[in-house]
Amino acid sequence: MALDALIRIERDGAYANLVLPAVLARSGLDERDRGFVTELVYGVTRMRRSLDWLVDRFVNRDPDLETRAVLRLGAYQLVWLGTPPHAAVSATVAVAPPRTKGLVNAVLRRVSEADREWPDEGTRLSYPDWIIERLTTDLGPAVAVAALESMNEAASAVERADGYRQDTASQWVTEVVGASSGQRVVDLCAGPGGKATGLAASGAAVLALELHPARAGLVLDNARHLSSAHLTVVAADGRAAPVRPGVADRVLVDAPCSGLGSLRRRADARWRIAPGDVEHLAHLQRQLLDAAADLVRPGGEIVYATCTLTAAETSGIDAWAGQAHPELEARAPDGPALLEAAVPHGRGVLVLPQAAGTDGMFVLRLRLCR
Repeated sequence: MALDALIRIERDGAYANLVLPAVLARSGLDERDRGFVTELVYGVTRMRRSLDWLVDRFVNRDPDLETRAVLRLGAYQLVWLGTPPHAAVSATVAVAPPRTKGLVNAVLRRVSEADREWPDEGTRLSYPDWIIERLTTDLGPAVAVAALESMNEAASAVERADGYRQDTASQWVTEVVGASSGQRVVDLCAGPGGKATGLAASGAAVLALELHPARAGLVLDNARHLSSAHLTVVAADGRAAPVRPGVADRVLVDAPCSGLGSLRRRADARWRIAPGDVEHLAHLQRQLLDAAADLVRPGGEIVYATCTLTAAETSGIDAWAGQAHPELEARAPDGPALLEAAVPHGRGVLVLPQAAGTDGMFVLRLRLCR
């Protein structure tokens, strides 16, 4: 099952977080084996660059796609899971294509016996070089490496009181918004709905906007599942929200971003994002903050949040907002758990993934003072 999922991710460009649930749903596996399949698929996808280096030292030509996936599976068990070599090799050879079983057996045995002296940090950590270089520039070498190492670990989620499972840092963002009963709240980028449903649980009237109809459907499904009576979902562009100016008590801009703080959760994202995407997304984030400034009432608040670590999408957006919107005054985010895990970053705070085992998250809280 893991091999099937990995081939679809590699051959078809499928998303790991969409392929894997479908594979598991029809598997009939017990909880332990489902966890093992998940570990294999996400782990191999994250550590692809490292695994290819381990394998390619012992092959003469590039293996075909299926054999490559099998070799990655075997190497991951040997190096990251500590599976005994005889078990890892025999189980992996059993699922290899008949024409390359001998090759897989020979290569994996050599991988199990060989020393590992990684040629560079990109190979050791299994990230594209540009991500390492960018975060090193933005955070400093030691902090960047610690963040990247942390995001190679398996993701976890905490169950809310309503049963929804969500990363802890995302729950902190909802707390910072501070919505209360009777308030009007607009979530400009609501999909898949975790924060919007969390806000609606406060009793506030929440308008959840989502540009993509399919993701808007996810918000609606989550709202129905959680019986979120105070939540209205609209498929609309947050930059042109169908809302009268100046009526919102709170606006959440959980902006689309590069996701370079949530790479443990999105196993294949590191291989999909491109260097130029960061600047493109920062432009979109500025547009969304412009829209939020029009929607919020005097004395109301905007919370800007991104699950990334790049300066361009965090402190850079804050610096721009300070110049473009002097009417928006920065306020310290609330929440003792958030503040304990976060470090100051511009006028906001940055939660590093290594600080509390959460997604990396930037949070900026602004009040309209005119």
